[in-house]
Amino acid sequence: MHYLTIGRDGAAEIEEKRSRFLCTLTRVENEADARAVVERLRKQHWDARHTCSAFRIQHSVIGPPPQPVERSNDDGEPAGTAGAPMLEVLRGAGVSDTVAVVTRWFGGTLLGAGGLVRAYSDAVRTALDEVGTLRRELVREYEIEVPYDASGRLETDLRSSGVTVLDTSYGDAVTLRIGAPPEDENRLESLLAELTAGASLLVPGTDRWVDR
Repeated sequence: MHYLTIGRDGAAEIEEKRSRFLCTLTRVENEADARAVVERLRKQHWDARHTCSAFRIQHSVIGPPPQPVERSNDDGEPAGTAGAPMLEVLRGAGVSDTVAVVTRWFGGTLLGAGGLVRAYSDAVRTALDEVGTLRRELVREYEIEVPYDASGRLETDLRSSGVTVLDTSYGDAVTLRIGAPPEDENRLESLLAELTAGASLLVPGTDRWVDR
């Protein structure tokens, strides 16, 4: 299970007939955080004519991603010419857990409905090109306890089989912590039984979303 979000927070600016459109993209985990970003930028750029916004939230601690929460706001621009086009760009890029805020400083020339839609859309596209995207995957963590004399070979064999080894800790025995999609559990159990002749067990832990 996976979905996309922005690679990092960032911003980009375009100009259309002397109007400046600054798009700020920020990664967020819930609607309250998204709204807080909008208000922060509204106060920061107090001299701007409009602070338009759109966001998609799909964050989930465990389990499959829910349907995204989507909101948009034209902030005084003609209805449907700012927030909705911005949201459509986020949808088209497939990114979630993201708020886009476009701050507009009016340049003195009216752009018309079509011009506004293009400008707000292009501002978000330009910012997305700037920050890039990354994939979030649902991963289940597992622990494997193994004797010291077998730990090095097992870690090598697991990595060779495409298993992600997250870390290694040392106590009375060596504990390997690995991460894999939950649906791979049966395959991992079979692989571990084969590599250790049944001497080590796979102990499931928690599920979490990780960036790739």
